[in-house]
Amino acid sequence: MESAFKALSSAPRRRILNHLAGGPMTVSEIADKFEMAMPSISKHLSVLYQAGLVHQQKRGQHIIYSVAADSLANSLYAFLTPFCPEARKLNAERRKGRRQDGGDDV
Repeated sequence: MESAFKALSSAPRRRILNHLAGGPMTVSEIADKFEMAMPSISKHLSVLYQAGLVHQQKRGQHIIYSVAADSLANSLYAFLTPFCPEARKLNAERRKGRRQDGGDDV
């Protein structure tokens, strides 16, 4: 989770995620939205990828990037749960259900 928040601490990376929220894009399509050199965009995408916030898919000579929505939502949920009474209640119920079903309590 720490790597996700470190990645989100950068305004250009948040802007990249915002653009990717509109749909998958190549590096050059993303770079067209910025006044930044292509290597800098690639570095930002690498940080986002390492944090699990974007997916990469190779198509021919291009790499297509898209938002890893589930990972982003899970990271934010895990962070916010201790501060949200309703989320704490849901977590407690989920753990209780696992114990009753014989599942592991993670």
